[in-house]
Amino acid sequence: MMQMRSHDAQNRFGALRTATTVLLAGGLAVGVAACSSPSSQASSTGSAATVKVGLITKTETNPYFVKLREAAKAEADKQGVKLVALAGKFDGDNEGQVSAIENLVSQGVKGILITPNSSTGILAAIKSARDAGVIVIALDTATDPADAVDATYATDNKEAGVFEGKWVKGTLGAKAPKLLMLDGTPGGTVDDFRHDGFLEGMGLTKGDPAIAGMENTNGDQTKAQTAMENLLQRVPDVNAVYTINEPAAAGGYAALSAAGKADQVTMASIDGSCTGVQNVKAGKIGATVMQFPAKMAQQGVDAVVAYAKSGTKPNGFINTGAQLITDHPVAGLDSKDSAWGLQNCWG
Repeated sequence: MMQMRSHDAQNRFGALRTATTVLLAGGLAVGVAACSSPSSQASSTGSAATVKVGLITKTETNPYFVKLREAAKAEADKQGVKLVALAGKFDGDNEGQVSAIENLVSQGVKGILITPNSSTGILAAIKSARDAGVIVIALDTATDPADAVDATYATDNKEAGVFEGKWVKGTLGAKAPKLLMLDGTPGGTVDDFRHDGFLEGMGLTKGDPAIAGMENTNGDQTKAQTAMENLLQRVPDVNAVYTINEPAAAGGYAALSAAGKADQVTMASIDGSCTGVQNVKAGKIGATVMQFPAKMAQQGVDAVVAYAKSGTKPNGFINTGAQLITDHPVAGLDSKDSAWGLQNCWG
């Protein structure tokens, strides 16, 4: 503790006021691991400056989650609340997300927005948060079961997979598919929904002989390139490729191109990033299905603010939409071209 000399009463008061201000400012900063926004608004339950919204993404670096975090921060600023943003260390880091939930609950957040790395592994931590009076909203990735959270704001990932599959099937035309699948992370609902939706769109079922090979990539470009290199050794005459996301598609294309087989393959993906749409324009990916992460984040923040003000909770699944992007449209399948995609992409 600093010892102060006595001067006049006014100086002592001024020093005390300054010290108090510093201590209060320091206290507000403790424990905030990422984005925060100041507030000047008031709510019916007290000053909105006390309202904290937690956000937990799968990773910090994936452009999709960067956009989601930026949109959440912008909406928190607009609403005059504080955003505390945390993330797993890598795609699949369930334990990191469990710790993040515990951290946010201890900080007194009103609600937590989370993109679960594990749709089942995170359930106990979510229950503990909800038991403590915190609403929990899944963004992008549903929990299993879905009602483990108060609500889910996300793309209908099965529908997105169906769009991807229908485009590949329509582009192949009369050709019998010889399909390779670059999947994501086992156990994730997004991964399962997209995989199953794609097969439905192709008119295939699990175990169909048209599925010539599958590899998990964790949605990572480098892993996807290695996976495709391995698959090509077994299936050199592949003519169709499913990819879980655009980084996986980029890795798959790199391997196909190096092997001189890119022109023989019809490949599509899901995401809608600006990089992915550029790859559609360049012909590296035939089509992609655009998601709208900013809408998920904005609506999620608004739902927590509504809960803080009135106690109103969101409920169920809220579809934030999906749009097929391609410069090679298929008859009967709604799509937008890459020019539209570049005007509406994220990242």
